[in-house]
Amino acid sequence: MQITPVHIEKEIDSSDNISKLISQSAKLNDGDILVIAQKIISKQEGRVVALSTVTPSLLAQGIGSQYHKDPRVVELILSESKRIVRMKNEIIIVQTHTGFICANAGIDESNVKNGYATLLPADSDLSAQKIRDDIKNNFSKDVAVVVSDTFGRPFRMGQTNCAIGISGLNPILDYAGTLDSFGRILRVTEIAIADEFSAAAELVMGKTLNCPVVIIRDYLFEFGNYSVSSLIRSEDHDLFK
Repeated sequence: MQITPVHIEKEIDSSDNISKLISQSAKLNDGDILVIAQKIISKQEGRVVALSTVTPSLLAQGIGSQYHKDPRVVELILSESKRIVRMKNEIIIVQTHTGFICANAGIDESNVKNGYATLLPADSDLSAQKIRDDIKNNFSKDVAVVVSDTFGRPFRMGQTNCAIGISGLNPILDYAGTLDSFGRILRVTEIAIADEFSAAAELVMGKTLNCPVVIIRDYLFEFGNYSVSSLIRSEDHDLFK
């Protein structure tokens, strides 16, 4: 398996065509997996907010004061959240409207102009699908696309990249029904390969290397129509709620 960085030097904005930029910056093959950083998709889709345009509610002002956060950012977090899971140590953990459990609803002020913040794409599966379709229709390459973002993890230090949108591949490799090396039947082993692609891609993406796209090549995967919702554990299986 090869993991190849794709460097894009320009600052992405809503006038850019991400598929075209990728195809101009790297040679694509059928069967490649493209891992694309959420940040450039959010910028291209206009999911960038000037904090000067945000009027914080009384609730956002109260939370901001208590947790030492900009109340305008808190207002954005609340607007992008289905529920607050936990607030502690200046961290706000929420469930987004799309079902992700993450810090600050994925809202980020890094790698964007001062005074601005980026939101997650409104529908990351759709974002991935559009890029995949564009590459197939205009550049004649059949690839899979994973949109990735950085998440913390319960009971683990540090962050890792996870999939927040997919198109063209099954995000889970299910070993149920197969035999282990001792001939026992595996019953519940499911590997979140879309998350593993995202984590592997981040090793070459970095945060300051102008590398928002990675090509993963020579990995055999299952093509098909799937949603990132397959990776979200249902509430009735949440042992910590």
